[in-house]
Amino acid sequence: MTESRGSAGPNGAADTRHAPGTPCWVSLMVHGLDSTQEFYGELFGWEFRPGPQQLGPYVRAVLDGHEVAGLGQLPPDRHLPIAWTPYLASQDVDQTADSVRLCGGTIGVGPLDLADAGRLAIGSDPSGAVFGAWQSAAHLGTAITGVPGTPAWNELLTFESASVVKFYETVFGFERERRESVDTDEVTLLVDGRPVAGVHGVGNALPRDRGPHWLTYFEVADTDEALGRLVALGGHVLAPAHDDGHGRVATVTDPEGARFALIQNPR
Repeated sequence: MTESRGSAGPNGAADTRHAPGTPCWVSLMVHGLDSTQEFYGELFGWEFRPGPQQLGPYVRAVLDGHEVAGLGQLPPDRHLPIAWTPYLASQDVDQTADSVRLCGGTIGVGPLDLADAGRLAIGSDPSGAVFGAWQSAAHLGTAITGVPGTPAWNELLTFESASVVKFYETVFGFERERRESVDTDEVTLLVDGRPVAGVHGVGNALPRDRGPHWLTYFEVADTDEALGRLVALGGHVLAPAHDDGHGRVATVTDPEGARFALIQNPR
């Protein structure tokens, strides 16, 4: 994890989340939607309400009345990696999709309109990491941050940072801030000087069954307690809880294999 963006209340999040490039939503497509709702509901305290159905059954996770994430169901014949996907804000998704293609990425879904969600596209960068681009409408995306059960950070794990950072800079207008260390290949992506996401080049340490991918961090009140609950619910621990300077972090999967991280921010 390169840098925490820090805790922000609902008002702070609403003021900045639509600046181009800012992560504004996360979603997960799974085979067992009901069991996945049960898992994350027990883990994070989420409740669920229906969302747009253009891509199949879909629900929005709600925490204390605020929408925080989306869960959808894959068609039975779609055998795709189960993974959390971050959506980056765009003022013009069609233009963003064109830029993705011109810069060596691909667009797999869209651009298309999804009811009150606005207009979105799902694509991948030149290394193959999947992300979404979202031009919001009535639905404004993640409505609260900085409390347990909400997305806290997104980090791209890739082979090396240089070329892929150039891709995201060109497509979304990010600035970059490299971590000063000879031992790590880490870059923080900035929007208007604010840290919004990280890129971590890990070389051959990437999991062979996954390749380059985005990892979403979810805030928890107590990482060790949350790990115990996660395992009891059928999840798995990939990297045990440890303190990394930004908080107490653990990397885990849900029962279908979607990777994510838990972070307890230092108080």
